[in-house]
Amino acid sequence: MGAGHDHAGATTNSRRLAIALALTGTFLFAEVAAGFVFNSLALLSDAAHMFTDAAALAIALAAIRIGSRKPDDRRTFGYRRFEILAAAFNAILLFGVAIYVLVEGILRILEPEAVQSTGMLIVAILGLVINLVSMSLLSGGKDKSLNVKGAYLEVWADMLGSLGVIVGAVVIRVTGWPWVDPVVAIAIGLWVLPRTWILLRDSTNILLESAPRGVVLAEIRKVIAGTPGVAGVHDLHVWVTGADQTSASAHVVLVDGAEAEDVRLAVSSRLRDDYQLEHITLQTERIPCEDAAIAHL
Repeated sequence: MGAGHDHAGATTNSRRLAIALALTGTFLFAEVAAGFVFNSLALLSDAAHMFTDAAALAIALAAIRIGSRKPDDRRTFGYRRFEILAAAFNAILLFGVAIYVLVEGILRILEPEAVQSTGMLIVAILGLVINLVSMSLLSGGKDKSLNVKGAYLEVWADMLGSLGVIVGAVVIRVTGWPWVDPVVAIAIGLWVLPRTWILLRDSTNILLESAPRGVVLAEIRKVIAGTPGVAGVHDLHVWVTGADQTSASAHVVLVDGAEAEDVRLAVSSRLRDDYQLEHITLQTERIPCEDAAIAHL
């Protein structure tokens, strides 16, 4: 848990993310402009992919800077959900971009347009260099921060997109086949869509306060009920407050003579050790409260 308070590490990660974001964001605008100038749909599609990188970097940076703010009287859970809102917006926007690229790509296959392969190749190579530099910057913190690791994987995936554009540009230059450009664009679009869907699905689940993937409430209920001193459990909830902070709350009914604090600590320890739940709130009761009569999962 001490890693969450590693201010020096957070500052270093913040600096690395800021530099990578500046490089990626600057080249993103350059790639969009080049896509229109050289009439390359593949470059525009790769720019959409690079947009996911810039968004991932911005979200990770915001998570460190805004997410570190303390809760206040109005936002009692703090600001960690900011990154989830940004991720959901990013996913919705990317769906629109990907659909545009797919539709335009099909139209260009039916009616190919001339592409300036030399300019396309130069821009794609520059994009690859930017990806490699960003990966180098983020590699030092990817094993210590989930946010940095996620951003690193985004940049790594975009590097593959840049390689695809380079191959496409070389093929067009050698063969003169303009339809290769929209084919590469469609391939990149199809590569982005599944990742976009996962991003939207995960962010939506967090906003709906769904149980984390892989967590089975029936198992957690058994663990709590099987703890010495526990007569029953109800009103059990497990959810995620941010991208990586899992929380749980429950009402625990005590057997006669059980020490409330001992039972609470025992249950908390089991949930923390067995299910990696970080923020646990337990209400102990001698007599089940009114909520016990309501159907809770």
